[in-house]
Amino acid sequence: MKLSRIFVVLSVLFLSALACQATGQTPSPLTAPEVPTAIIPLDTSPLTANTNPASQQDVLTNLYQKVSPGIVAIQVTNDQGGSLGSGFVHDTQGNIVTNYHVVEGASQVEVDFMSGFKIYGTVIGTDLDSDLAVVKVDAPAGELHPVSMGDSTDLQVGQTVVAIGNPFGLNGTMTVGIISALGRTLDSVHATPSGNTFTAGDIIQTDAAINPGNSGGPLFDLNGNVIGVNRAIRTTNFTTTGEPVNSGIGFAISVNVVKRVVPVLITDGKYDYPYLGISSLDDMSLAMIETLGLKTFTGAYVTQVVAGGPADKAGIIAGTQTTSIPNLLAGGDLIVAVDGHTIRRFDELLAYLIGNKSPGDTVVLTVLRGSDKVDVPITLDKRP
Repeated sequence: MKLSRIFVVLSVLFLSALACQATGQTPSPLTAPEVPTAIIPLDTSPLTANTNPASQQDVLTNLYQKVSPGIVAIQVTNDQGGSLGSGFVHDTQGNIVTNYHVVEGASQVEVDFMSGFKIYGTVIGTDLDSDLAVVKVDAPAGELHPVSMGDSTDLQVGQTVVAIGNPFGLNGTMTVGIISALGRTLDSVHATPSGNTFTAGDIIQTDAAINPGNSGGPLFDLNGNVIGVNRAIRTTNFTTTGEPVNSGIGFAISVNVVKRVVPVLITDGKYDYPYLGISSLDDMSLAMIETLGLKTFTGAYVTQVVAGGPADKAGIIAGTQTTSIPNLLAGGDLIVAVDGHTIRRFDELLAYLIGNKSPGDTVVLTVLRGSDKVDVPITLDKRP
């Protein structure tokens, strides 16, 4: 995606920018994956950290040697000229995982392996909601070294993570950081019928250095398991050509989303997300909570219900009563649980749905409606 298209303007100062690098006159995201020669499975023995600095160094050097054969750079040609990105080998059938915005609008996709082998690929599946894509290459078996996938439910804030990719075209660059937060959300690339955008959930925040060209590359734990796919950064710093520069706030798609979406992209070319049909307000100030007359500080306050959508059919209520705060309407439901799981923020509701539910499934939302607690069964649809 062009670097001029940046995600999530949350304030005048802070922007979330796609972590890819343009190579033409107009910026656009892309990267090429690299694959070695001869089917040699990657070492699956665990890597362990130690308090001894030399041992910690060994963990990182061993990790790089273990996983780097499965990481690729992606070079894309499009109407704007081209762009660079990253990716990784998903399986021995030649499926490469990257970001959708890396290959968006591509007329040609080149995948470059760490061994030096290069090949053209074909985009066979895209998901605008999670910003994932799959590129298929007909590479020799010896070039295909799949990386192992972790489990994002086991992640903890403060955990050491490693990003490897193609920042600014520097293939195979490794950076180290920690998980800064879990369960973040970003705008997706998928537009709603009203012209807004859907929300991508279950996002990992990290301070590992991510820069243009890192998009689509893997984020690893210290055991060499992929725990996320690097997607975007938030920054106030830009190069003279308008490319965003890392400021310590990066975002990666969680691996559990990847594990649900990618196999379906490989077989069907697209993935359908569960859909409630609501907009929500959370992380409210104390003044907003008092104005709305809410009895608790946490939960997802319903600001809009899409007419004819699943939530509307089930009877979920949005705010309609004018308050002293502009654009804040009182009288809406406050979602406090889903299927018995406590919801403190809309982020948590979205992560639960994306990670556990599919269109056609039924969920039970527990809402505070005035002084009453009500359980509302809802049959999910797919995002329109």
